[in-house]
Amino acid sequence: MHPPDEVIQVDRLSKTIDNGSTRVEILRDVTFSVKRGQFVAIMGASGSGKSTLLGLMAGLDTVTSGRITLDGTEIQDLREDELARLRGRKIGFVFQSYQLVPTLTAEENVLLPAELAGFEGDAASRARELLTRVGLKERAHHYPVQLSGGEQQRVALARAFVTSPPILMADEPTGNLDSANGRQILDLLLALNREQNTTLILVTHDQQLAENADRIITLRDGQILSDVLSTAALKA
Repeated sequence: MHPPDEVIQVDRLSKTIDNGSTRVEILRDVTFSVKRGQFVAIMGASGSGKSTLLGLMAGLDTVTSGRITLDGTEIQDLREDELARLRGRKIGFVFQSYQLVPTLTAEENVLLPAELAGFEGDAASRARELLTRVGLKERAHHYPVQLSGGEQQRVALARAFVTSPPILMADEPTGNLDSANGRQILDLLLALNREQNTTLILVTHDQQLAENADRIITLRDGQILSDVLSTAALKA
């Protein structure tokens, strides 16, 4: 049996939070789907709901209403241990704040998801290869406090790639990088997408990155303002 073409389905998704005496609507009635192997950029002004949407799709936050189907499994009602197992098998996630473990070296941080998931194969070689690809071969044994913000971001990206997840989600993956390092990360993302048919969903303000995606979904005030093919996809 062939896997379904749509790897992620978001159906009438809403997220509301209580803010003292008022209720704040972060997302409202958001519906879209993502095909397997597609590269989708999510854009919008600060406060539009981009990061919240990404966290909900990864099962890192709870929905108020609506459904999220991840590779055939509805995730909104799963227990935390079930979500954790699903994430371990299906998703690599890059946080905007890096979320590196301060007591582990760069290489050990990259290895961590592989060890937790029982990764088959030479995980250490995979970690070293990825650190080399993000330009940090010589920094593998440094701790996060010894790394710049941009270097920590690249470690976080390598960590997300280490188990070769079928889906990669990233929140501003080039947000703390200069143009040269940002291009290096973009090239790595595109290679992952091409070589392994990885589904990429990235929240970004980087127009260059977004234009290399297949689709650009733009949010405004918690709703989808537009969902269009990118320039790269139109030229293909």
